Amino acid sequence: MNIKMKKVLFLVIPLSFTTPSLVSADGWFKSSERGVAPVENALYKQECSGCHYAYQPGLLPARSWEKIMKNLDNHFGDNAELSKEDTLKLTNYAVKNASDNSNYKRSKKIHRSISKNETPIRITEVAYIKRKHRELSRRHLADNPEVKTLGNCQACHTKIDKGSFSEREINIPGFGAWDD
Repeated sequence: MNIKMKKVLFLVIPLSFTTPSLVSADGWFKSSERGVAPVENALYKQECSGCHYAYQPGLLPARSWEKIMKNLDNHFGDNAELSKEDTLKLTNYAVKNASDNSNYKRSKKIHRSISKNETPIRITEVAYIKRKHRELSRRHLADNPEVKTLGNCQACHTKIDKGSFSEREINIPGFGAWDD
């Protein structure tokens, strides 16, 4: 084994044990994951999915989550107030996993599409998400009783719970698989 290979192994082997998220199963470095990080926080799932889909924090930047969590008394027209302790826990989780703190490719793309002076509080306000859905018509969304709004992501994205929004995994109710 030559000296260059020894140096590489000296650097890679310890990293593979200490930072598994940087090294894939086959030992190669990976820059980031696809999609967005799936929701893995039980409290977040429980509290958020009580009224709507528990959107992955990687769909919005940290400043958006902070703004949303500060206004739970008027959460899109509803009172979603929680204890201070739970609010703090959920805010920390959302901020930690927000698009600007994520290593997931789609979250990074989402974040790059948002101007620094914007603080969207709706996923549907994000430029990247609007652009990805521009080909959908009113009959796909508003006139579709199983979809109704662009914010009803889980109606069409079949692997959303895994954080995957791949076009290959889209099935629009009443229309079938998405064929671009």
